[in-house]
Amino acid sequence: MSLLSGAGTLAGLCITVVALMKTIGGGTATIVDDLFALGALLFLLCVYAIFWALRTRRPQLVRRLTLLADALFLVALTLMTGAAFVLVYTVW
Repeated sequence: MSLLSGAGTLAGLCITVVALMKTIGGGTATIVDDLFALGALLFLLCVYAIFWALRTRRPQLVRRLTLLADALFLVALTLMTGAAFVLVYTVW
């Protein structure tokens, strides 16, 4: 799986979880909503960094953007997993 498609899919999944929680939970906001929303934002920033790295011709910038995309993806994935644990053990 490429990082680009994976980050895009996971951003959509985070948004879906937030929308479902707002619909099923009666519109109440929880910390889980904020964590999933932040995860979606980080995945989206990862997608932007990947697109920018694919479009630039400067090798030094490509290397930095690749490291940035990797770091964003790792942080967002960790945040999403942590939010899922919080959701399972506190909300349900």
